[in-house]
Amino acid sequence: MSDWLISIEGTDAGRTVALWLALIAALLHAAFGALQKGRHDPWLSRGVIDVCYGLMAAPVALFVVPWPEPHMWPIFAGMILIHVGYKFLQVMAYDRAPYTVVYPVMRGMGPLVTVLAAGFVFSETFSTIQWLGVLTLSAGIFALGGVNLRAEALHRRRLSHALLLALATGVFVAIYTTYDAYGIRATHDPFTFIAWFFFLDGLVFPFVTLRHYLRLEHKPALPGLALRGMAGGLIGVGSFGSIMMATRLDKVGEAAVLRETSVIFAAIIGWLFLREKVGVLRAALMVVIGGGAVLVEFGG
Repeated sequence: MSDWLISIEGTDAGRTVALWLALIAALLHAAFGALQKGRHDPWLSRGVIDVCYGLMAAPVALFVVPWPEPHMWPIFAGMILIHVGYKFLQVMAYDRAPYTVVYPVMRGMGPLVTVLAAGFVFSETFSTIQWLGVLTLSAGIFALGGVNLRAEALHRRRLSHALLLALATGVFVAIYTTYDAYGIRATHDPFTFIAWFFFLDGLVFPFVTLRHYLRLEHKPALPGLALRGMAGGLIGVGSFGSIMMATRLDKVGEAAVLRETSVIFAAIIGWLFLREKVGVLRAALMVVIGGGAVLVEFGG
């Protein structure tokens, strides 16, 4: 599998596989986010998910894939710092405002900054039509967040803090997307990077979660928390693993933009499984977001 993936990098076949991987990542990321809308607070949900996908990845990293080359260890160290910062910002945003308000802000910011960063790091270029697609998609996502915000009654100061944290999280999404793309391209076997990413990334945040759990006056039952963690771990591996592989096979910016169609899948999941209303305006904005993604993919 590794040899085949390496052989199609930069080819038309690689571009097609990257397209499907990015869309799979979008669908799974929407499901991943939906898991954080439940009854457990975001600090607990994030920690148990990290524990689970770290345990899943450990035997693969240690005994299945080739070990990382020596030059990869500093890259992994930087990766851990970036992802820990991202998680702190994300969880603090979720802790201050509803998921439906802050999630679109995070995802709308991500592709704009990622395309700029990928141009600087990987010398990627976008056509005028593709830039129009990026702006259309991001505008649609931000507008969707605004529609969701109208349905919420929130304290203004708390809301302003949540939105600032969401914007900062979006910047970190762009940073980790670009950095992880650099990392997965720096090793010979892409599965080495993916396995070690989940193994190492699962080591840090659980200690933050444990401290938070011990300080809770009313502690949730562990079985339900563990079940959520296992589901989230499996989905997380599929989502983040798919987008990492897509950024190795094709342009980082295009993969990042396509992933943000996750807000469409999130709305569909909310409608089908969480009994949330979509409405005409939300449906129209999803069409706008999808149209932006199409312009990015086919406007090059």
